[in-house]
Formats: sequence, C-alpha cells, structure tokens
Amino acid sequence: MKGMFRPKLFDTLKTYNRKQFSKDVLAGIIVGIVALPLAIAFAIASGVTPEKGLITAVIAGFFISAFGGSRVQIGGPTGAFIVIVYGIVQMYGVNGLIVATFMAGIMLIIMGIARMGTVIKFIPHPLIIGFTSGIALIIFSSQVKDFLGLKMGKVPADFLEKWLAYFKNFQSINLFTVLIAVATLIIILLWPKVNQKIPGSLIAILITTAAVQWMHLPVETIGSRFGNISSSFPKPIIPFVDFATIKHLIQPAFTIAMLCSIESLLSAVVADGMIGGNHRSNMELIAQGIANIFSSIFGGIPATGAIARTATNVKNGGRTPVAGIIHAATLLLILLIAGKWASLIPIATLAGILIIVAYNMSEWQNFRSILKGPKGDVAVLLITFFLTVLIDLTVAIEVGIVLAAFLFMRNMIKSSDVSNLTGEIEDDEFGFDLVEGKFQVPKEVEVIEISGPLFFGAAYKFKDALRYMKQHPRVLIIRMRHVPIIDATGIQTMKEIYAECKKNHTKIILSELNSPHVFKELQEARLLFAIGKGNVAATFEEALEKAKNI
Repeated sequence: MKGMFRPKLFDTLKTYNRKQFSKDVLAGIIVGIVALPLAIAFAIASGVTPEKGLITAVIAGFFISAFGGSRVQIGGPTGAFIVIVYGIVQMYGVNGLIVATFMAGIMLIIMGIARMGTVIKFIPHPLIIGFTSGIALIIFSSQVKDFLGLKMGKVPADFLEKWLAYFKNFQSINLFTVLIAVATLIIILLWPKVNQKIPGSLIAILITTAAVQWMHLPVETIGSRFGNISSSFPKPIIPFVDFATIKHLIQPAFTIAMLCSIESLLSAVVADGMIGGNHRSNMELIAQGIANIFSSIFGGIPATGAIARTATNVKNGGRTPVAGIIHAATLLLILLIAGKWASLIPIATLAGILIIVAYNMSEWQNFRSILKGPKGDVAVLLITFFLTVLIDLTVAIEVGIVLAAFLFMRNMIKSSDVSNLTGEIEDDEFGFDLVEGKFQVPKEVEVIEISGPLFFGAAYKFKDALRYMKQHPRVLIIRMRHVPIIDATGIQTMKEIYAECKKNHTKIILSELNSPHVFKELQEARLLFAIGKGNVAATFEEALEKAKNI
C-alpha cells in the first residue's frame, strides 16, 4: 500500500544512470516516430484536424509518463477513441469534445483517488474483446471511402447506412487512390523483414508522399482537405463548464473515462508481463486524468495508454518513464519544425495505416477462442460486439457489464446450496460428506447445511430449506463451514429465521463459522449476541453435543 500514489518516475530516478538514459533516449525517439503517423491518422478519423492528434500525443504523452504508475507506459490518442470522439464531434462539436475530455479527466482522478484501479483491471475479458473487435470493424468501415477514393458526400454515421452508401457510390472509385492505399499496406506488412527499428508506417508515408508529389497523382492529401498544419503550439484555454453542459455531456464524458481506464490499465498489465514489473493502477488513473485535462486545455482529444507504442518502447530498451517523456519531446520537435510538411501526406496512406490498426485491434483469434467457450461468455462477447457496431459504444459497455454481472450472479447461485440433513450423517475431518466419521442426529434436531456464498441471489434457498422441515424442531443446527461470504440480504435472512425459530421455541446452534468475514458480519449484526455465544460451535460434533444437552 505504501507509495500507492507515488509516480513511478520518482522511484526510477533513484537508481538512474547514463547507460539507461541512452537506452531511454533511443526508445523514446523511435516511439515518437512510430506515434507520428498514428496521431495524425487517429485525429483525422475522429473528425478533427491533424494537429490536434499531434498536440494530444505531446501533452498527454508527457503527463502520462511523468505522473503515471507504470515504468514504460506510452500515452496518446488511440484507435479505441475514434468511434467515441467522432460521435461527440458530430453531436456536440469540437468544443463539446474538449469539455467532455476535461470532465473525463476529472472523473479519472476521482476514480484513482477512490482506488478503483484494482476493480477496473478485472473487467470481464469477453466484454473487452467484444467492444475492441467492434471498434476495429467500425474503424475499418470508416476508412473505405478514403481507401477507395470514392467521390461521395458526407459518410453516414450509422454502420449499415455507411456500407449502403459505399455500394451506391462504388462506381466513383479512384484507381490512383487505391494504388497508394494498397502500396501502403504492402510496405507496412513487408518492411519489418528489412528493418525492425524504423516503423513501416513512416516508410510508407515517405514513399507514397514522394510518389504523389513527383508523379502529380490526382489523390487527396491532408493539405487539400484540411489546409496547412499549424507549426505553432496552441495557447491554453480552460473550457467553461456549467450545470447545463455537465448534464448534456456527462454520458460521453463517462464513456471516455471508462474506456481510458480500461485501455490504460490493460496496457499497463501487458507491459508488466513484458518487463516483469508491477504498476500502480490508482496512480495510473490519476495520471490519465491529469493528461486528459491538460490535453483538453490545449485543444487536444482524449488519450490513454497505447499498447502497441508501449510494446515498441519496451522492445527498444525503454525501462523508465524518461523514454515516454523523450517520445513526447520528439513529437513536439517534429510538430514545430516539420509540421507543415505533413500536409503533403496522402489521405489514402493514412487510410491504409488505419486499416492495419483495425486489423491489429480486431483480436480475431481471441474472438474465435471465446466463441468455443461457455455460453455465458459467448453471449457477453456477441452482445457487446453487435451493440458497439450497430448502436453505440456507451450502450455496449453498460449492457455488457450488467449482463456479465448477472451471469456471474447466476454462477454464484449455482455454486450455493442449502441441504436438509437428518438421520445418520457421514462426514470427514476436512468437511466433505464421505465415510470417515459418522454422526447420529437426534429426532428433535434438524440440521441445515449452507454451502457457498450466502448473498441476495442465494438467500431464497435458505428460506425454502426451512419450509421443507416437517415440524418445528427443538434445535436447529446451521452448518456454515463452506460459507465464505455473507451480504446484507443473507444477514437479514438469518435474522428472519432467528425470529421465526424464537417464535416456535426452537434453539439455533451455529456450527463451524470458519470464515472470519462471516463471523465478523454476524457479530456486528448482533446475531451472535442474540443466538448466544454458548450456541456457537467450532465443530459439528460439538454442535451435536450442545443439541443433546438442550
């Protein structure tokens, strides 16, 4: 618990040396180069200008590394946010996006302070794969127009309407645009065989941009669509937030915060596996919140931990947050010095890059694996996937979490059991009904054994077991050896049973309260006091002896 809210940067600087600094500088520069085309592509696909992606990568990348709870996390705009950001921009405009990002940053800080990081890490895997695969399909769908160079009006936001519009305008395909886009795919896929250090996306941008300019190909570029990219850094502006704005933007802001927390902590867990580390999840959430607040102040878009860039950082020797800071500084220099040249990049090239991103995000192998698993997991996966694609990511996450919770409760209810035991009981010393020890239950004594958690979903089984008793016994022994937890409903059920037994002059004996949690809850509820400490037995044999005495 000590140091939970201390950035990892502070720890790593204690033993920092020149050798590690050299590795961090190299890794930071490489990751900065990798992040350049992605930041531009994510911004354009999100419906904002290219420089907003670069600004986000610089600002958020710096704060996530400087204040984060991971040694190697690289932050910035990611493909997962394209769907959300595009939807917010279409509905509320760029100013609405800035305010929603600002609010999401505050939510993330609150979540970190409230120590929710450990909870968010355990979001069900089928739910994550479901919405991630859904986002990948949406990203792919959003790039078809630019990949094929279709001459059409505004692309519809709805998934089915989008594809219908593509088919209607397919005859307007631009073969030069397709050539550039396909060349981008080929270069990105084949370049790793030539060089592992320099990213294929950068090589694709350099080659295709040079080809378009040299041969004067009739394809759309960033400059022809957005004009020149500004090489100056924007001035900070704190967005105005009033109650009416909060009311309208609370849902998209919450979606940004939830997706940011899931993506960043998932990335941090992956990074831990690569370096054998242990990140501080709550500090990571706070850093993500700070990064998104400052990103919005400088006009940027939402940011989170990026798994691919984090993995690139680790593979190139980055082991401290200094590498992430160098990555942000590299992008800042590129923005200030060479930003104006980015306007020459063909839009088709960025479409090709984003299609590769969509494929890498698709998690198709995990998707197929889950389809072969339990029906409950399949249901969560498919419902989350189709809701993400056809309805909305916010709805998909909300419904997915609720469905996963209900399925979990169903499994917990199945694992809970209440049995009426009479006559001769065979028992062993470990608490399993075998044949090593035998106990004779007197005629005026009833034994009810509860197995599994006694919570609101299983409490009715306890009441049903009492109804099946033929008569009101003189003594009721309640065995709780396999009860690990009890909630408020379970305690209330116990109180109701105690009141019923008291009314019928039936004594209750609690046997084998092995769980400290259950013992403490019953004690704080004053149930142990009401039943009497003399009627609490450590073993079943002792409980029977007490019953005989009564």
